[in-house]
Amino acid sequence: MIHIDGIKDNMIANNLEPFEPTHPGEVIKDEIEYRGIPQRKLASEIGVSYSQLNEVLNGKRPLNTEMALLISKALDIDAAPLLRLQAQYDLLVAKRNKSFIKRLEGIRKIAAVL
Repeated sequence: MIHIDGIKDNMIANNLEPFEPTHPGEVIKDEIEYRGIPQRKLASEIGVSYSQLNEVLNGKRPLNTEMALLISKALDIDAAPLLRLQAQYDLLVAKRNKSFIKRLEGIRKIAAVL
């Protein structure tokens, strides 16, 4: 988190959370649509089932490392930003999960503060 004296942390653009998190599948889906690549062809090229790829592209399944590397190779794009986007998506979804937040609140701190 970025902190600037005299400015509330939640007013700094880099500290803002999106209203809706972006699943990396959305980004990949936009990219393959822009390039005119059918999902079935991409799935075939990278050796995964169409349904598996489609679930990732529609945000119903997380993008794992292997899938990111396969897509990266086929589309000649870097896998790292896609994986970071998945991690950010997962964090934001977890932070907004009320039952998980209650669980977090019930955990006592056991680490000593130095």
